Amino acid sequence: QVQLVESGGGLVQAGGSLRLSCTASGRTFSNYIMGWFRQAPGKEHEFVAQINRSGGVTSYADSVKGRFTISRDNNKNTVSLQMISLKPDDTAVYYCAARSGLWNRGTTDRKNYGSWGQGTQVTVSS
Repeated sequence: QVQLVESGGGLVQAGGSLRLSCTASGRTFSNYIMGWFRQAPGKEHEFVAQINRSGGVTSYADSVKGRFTISRDNNKNTVSLQMISLKPDDTAVYYCAARSGLWNRGTTDRKNYGSWGQGTQVTVSS
């Protein structure tokens, strides 16, 4: 499995921006499809975004489409999530995750992801 470490979370006012990063180690990063999930208090993990191995194809949850952008740098073994126009409903612990298998923008179930980071807290105040 690949090891993942997130960073970049914090407290921001509604309408603000944050950039989350996730650094991978242990395996060949470019072999993995990467995703971001989030979990708000008392709720299930929610798919946020995913990106294919080359970084050329992405997909997003409807709730973040147009506000969040996922990207990756296979030379630096990193995947990022740029978040703008943040809302209080975006408050959650954000996790990056890695999976093998075929790219399918419909594969958003967390059960498909075998490696997870420890999470980083994002809090959006109103």
